[in-house]
Amino acid sequence: MRTHNFAIAALVAAAICGVTGCRKHAETAKSDPLLAAYDSEPDWNDSAKMIPLSYQQAQGKRVFYQYCVWCHADATPAGPSNRSNLTPVPPLLNDGATLNAESDEYLQNIITLGGSAMGKSAMMPPYGRALSAEEIRSVIAFTRAIAQPPYQPPGRPGSQYSAK
Repeated sequence: MRTHNFAIAALVAAAICGVTGCRKHAETAKSDPLLAAYDSEPDWNDSAKMIPLSYQQAQGKRVFYQYCVWCHADATPAGPSNRSNLTPVPPLLNDGATLNAESDEYLQNIITLGGSAMGKSAMMPPYGRALSAEEIRSVIAFTRAIAQPPYQPPGRPGSQYSAK
């Protein structure tokens, strides 16, 4: 008797769902802007253009906005940066005209050792104890990704693509 009642209830439910469409419609997943906050960066010269970032570049962006934004950007998430108050004024992180000419090794050394160790401004602190080598490489990768004009890696020495 019990199985008979269950079978009838199941048939009634199936009939009702067949008529009214009991299935839940799959909702389209809404993209959370916070989840995508680090996988791209607005072009600092054209806010309508977005620069896609690799995982390493996105990690560099995270480090940049924690440690570097105060001196190497004109604005921060909290408002204006301190850049204009420094002498000499540090280059913007996207200043390809200045930073593209520097090797990755040089950028790694200035971030690790600080400005005075590299013959630059003593206002640039050494981050070698605050950041891991991987975090420093990530910041360099982020710098290369947002550079304007775009960064062109040097070719192999002696190849047709090397700088002459």
